[in-house]
Order: sequence, then structure tokens, then C-alpha cells
Amino acid sequence: MDEKSAQMAEQLRKNPAALKALMQSQDGQALMRMLTQGDQGAGLQRAVQSAAKGDTAAMVQMVSQVMQSPEGAELVERINKAVRR
Repeated sequence: MDEKSAQMAEQLRKNPAALKALMQSQDGQALMRMLTQGDQGAGLQRAVQSAAKGDTAAMVQMVSQVMQSPEGAELVERINKAVRR
């Protein structure tokens, strides 16, 4: 995860209302689809549980995979911009 994404994650962690708004947005829903495709969300659930315990490696890996596609990279950039507002 790059520095911008790490900052975005930290901002969302500190602001539950912003996280809720993001998850209800079209971009948030698209991100969830990208993160859960293939295994119906089992990998995401494990990554979230690990992150809650302080191990963010699985979450970083998932976001990195999403960002490998042009669509995923664009989506994450739009989310970063929205969170910074």
C-alpha cells in the first residue's frame, strides 16, 4: 500500500462516519465487489480480522492486487480524493 492509501486508511479508521459514507457510495460498493470477487468475501473477512489484530499484511496485499488493474487503480485514486475532501 502506498503512502496515500495508508493515510486514507488511517483517516477512515479515525472517522467512522466517513467510512460509512464511503461504503455506501458507488465507488465504495465497486471496491467491495473487487475485494470480494472470487471467494465471496472469505479472503476479505480474514484480512479484516487480521488487520483488527494489528496485522495489515493481508489487507495490503488485497489492495495491491486491486490496484494492479487500471480500473482498480483509478477507483482507489477516486476514493483517496474523496476521503481527502
